[in-house]
Order: sequence, then C-alpha cells, then structure tokens
Amino acid sequence: MASVDSTGSSVSGRLRSGDLLYTGLAVALLLGVWSVGGLEVSTGKVSQLEAMNGSTVLLPCTYSSCIGIKNLYFSWHYNDNGTMNKYCEAVIPIEGVEPKVSVYHERVEFVGSSKSNNISILLWNITFEDEGEYICFARNPKEKNRNHSAIYTLIVVDQMREVDNTLTVIIVSVLGGVIGLVIIVMVIKALVVHFLLKDDEKNKECLVSSGNDNTENGLSGAKADNKGTPKA
Repeated sequence: MASVDSTGSSVSGRLRSGDLLYTGLAVALLLGVWSVGGLEVSTGKVSQLEAMNGSTVLLPCTYSSCIGIKNLYFSWHYNDNGTMNKYCEAVIPIEGVEPKVSVYHERVEFVGSSKSNNISILLWNITFEDEGEYICFARNPKEKNRNHSAIYTLIVVDQMREVDNTLTVIIVSVLGGVIGLVIIVMVIKALVVHFLLKDDEKNKECLVSSGNDNTENGLSGAKADNKGTPKA
C-alpha cells in the first residue's frame, strides 16, 4: 500500500509540475504579445534639432498602440541640469477625443491631435537657455501604467552653419566633364561613320560607272568588227 501511495503522489506531483509549466508558458506568451502590442512613443527618426536663437521650433512626439488607449496620460518636461520642469500635461480619454491640455510655460503651445496620435508642442522665441533635452512622456493604464518616454535634444545657435559644398561642386564638375567628353566622342564617331559611308557610296558609283564604260567599249568594238567583215 505504501508503494501505491508513493506512486500516486509522484504522478500527481508530475501533473502539478506539468500544469505549472504550461501556465508559465502561457503567461510568457501573453507577456510577449502584450509587449509587442504595447504603447510606443517616438520623437521621429531624427531626435535632435539645431535652431537659431529667436526662432520657433516644433518638438515632435507621436504615440501608437495596438491594444488601444484609455485615459492615456502624457506630458512634456525640460531637463534643466537634472531638474525636470514640466511644460504641459493632459489625459486623452479614448482614441479620437481631443485632450484638455494644461500648459505651464508661457512660450509653449500644444499643437498635437489625438486623431493623428500626435502630442507635439511648439516652443516660441527660443533662447540659449532653452537648449537641452526635452522628454515626451506617456502612460497607458491599459498596460498596467507602464511608463514610456522619448528624448528630443534642442541645440540653439547664433547663426546656422554654412554647408561646405566644395566636394559636391567637384563631383558635379567631374561628372559634367565626363558626360561632355562622352558626347563629343559620340559626335566624332557619328561624323566618321557618316563620311565613311559617303566614301563607300562614291566607290560603288565609280565601280558601276567604270563597268558601264567597259561594257560600252566592248559593244562598240564588236560592232566595228562586224561591219568590217566582207560578205562572201
């Protein structure tokens, strides 16, 4: 009986371990799907902007989510040497509903729209003090309030740097010279072929005319011989 009990307990233990294994795999799969379809925040392909002092710049930020949003919270912060200054914040109740944005900076304007998943802002009349990192932050309660953010770096300059086009000019000049040389060679080749064809035609005409002359001379000689032969 003891052996039967031990066998039964071992079988039930294996079943429990198998159930735990399947449960763990299912949880891992769900977490993987959740992470793939979760919220993503982006400031675009280029996360850095160089702008002139006194100009107005766009700080771009968009979000996307395959599982949808509900009460999506977002905000913009400026990293002032480690101190995070909040520039604006809002909550988007559901997709397509425009948020009521609270702005905390006099030169900041919200220009985004939930209809295009856009939460970008404008920064007016920038100064050298505005240079630094700007953080676009978002949190979706449907993801158990996981935090997402993207950084956009602003560089303020007194004047825009001139782009050195020397290399471009050299490349264009070389390509233009090569193309011009190819065209000249093609024109010369066409002229040579044209003159050669003309010479061939002249040679053919000369051969034909000389052949005709020989034929005429032969016929006239034969006629003269026939006339000079006396009748019997």
